Amino acid sequence: MKNINFLAFAMPAFFLFLFIEYKLAKRKKRPEIFNYESSVSNISIGIAERLINLFIAASFYQLYYFIYDDYRIFDIPANALIWFALILATDFVWYWYHRLGHEVNFFWAAHIVHHHSEEFNFTAAARITTFQAIIRTGFWCVLPLIGFHPTMVITMLIVHGAYSFFTHTQLIGKIKWLEYIFVTPSVHGVHHASDEKYLDKNYGDMFTFWDRLFGTFQTEEEKPKYGLTHPLKSYSFLWQHFHYYFEIYELWKRSSGFKARWKAVFGSPADMDQDIRPILEKRFLQDKAAPNQRLRFKNYLYIQLGICTLILTVFTYYFDYLENYDKIFVLSLVILTLINCGALLEQRKWIYYLEYARLAMISTYFLYEEDLIMFFFVPIAIMIFAEQLFSLSKIYQNTILQLETVE
Repeated sequence: MKNINFLAFAMPAFFLFLFIEYKLAKRKKRPEIFNYESSVSNISIGIAERLINLFIAASFYQLYYFIYDDYRIFDIPANALIWFALILATDFVWYWYHRLGHEVNFFWAAHIVHHHSEEFNFTAAARITTFQAIIRTGFWCVLPLIGFHPTMVITMLIVHGAYSFFTHTQLIGKIKWLEYIFVTPSVHGVHHASDEKYLDKNYGDMFTFWDRLFGTFQTEEEKPKYGLTHPLKSYSFLWQHFHYYFEIYELWKRSSGFKARWKAVFGSPADMDQDIRPILEKRFLQDKAAPNQRLRFKNYLYIQLGICTLILTVFTYYFDYLENYDKIFVLSLVILTLINCGALLEQRKWIYYLEYARLAMISTYFLYEEDLIMFFFVPIAIMIFAEQLFSLSKIYQNTILQLETVE
């Protein structure tokens, strides 16, 4: 039992709380809290982060133990006072990781994905990338270096992450007396806002006194407008992950001299040329479909997300028992499906070829499992024959890529 990864229950718990939030939003007649396309995009990114982190989380823990065993500065005992000190230290490190994530281009490239969403609900809490997880792990290495035992650090990070999840909702209003100490949904909602008065505020994750101490606290006054000051014109899974790295590279190419190129990578996002993103969006055709249209056949997308969630849950539970080729297959299949979901939201006709790629991948895997890999060409031949005989691409586009007009 000790090898079972109990993080498998994180996804079912996430969807349970999401369901409760959705039902409460409907009961309170606040349908604007949820947006179909944005929610799908948020959940897709969250699934990818959970999946990829399975492969690298052990390395994070090993790094904490390596630093603690060989380089710790103090021998810190485990008692109630130390646990209290650890929670303060964790949030203090988070404050500076988070603040630098908004003030340094290279870090912002990983963190910006969390701020793409123009809705603020539990799905936005899931919008974290593996790049962001890697960078913040580097910051949290300070804790075992000081002398906090890795087991304590890992436990506190789980508690810390759980607390921050519940600050991503609009269903809890301002609790003014609590905001003197703790981050509330209202406080964190300000951080997710694109209004000028709210920009670069409220970096704390659990406590507000770091922001008050360093002059970055802002209470909610007018209702925030969530998202980026320059919204991303795409629901593409890949583009959302990598667009800002492309923007940095484009700025780096435009710059001349070491100082200017250094600034392109490690300077402030506020200095990013605002004409770069529209140029790149046009170059890579990353434009949203018309805002007054959406998918008619949504069930197909729901089914894909549901299957990905089920696979992730089971995969996490049995991760330690699987062979490497099983892990690579699941990783590839889920990532390909999430790319498909983003392309489906944007009505990309080339997603039809992704469908073939998935079928080829699945059939090849099962043929390998049955020691029949020599017949891998058979399903491919069947797919080619079926396409030629029934014109499946036209049927697919007419069925799956239907649009309806919305007000």
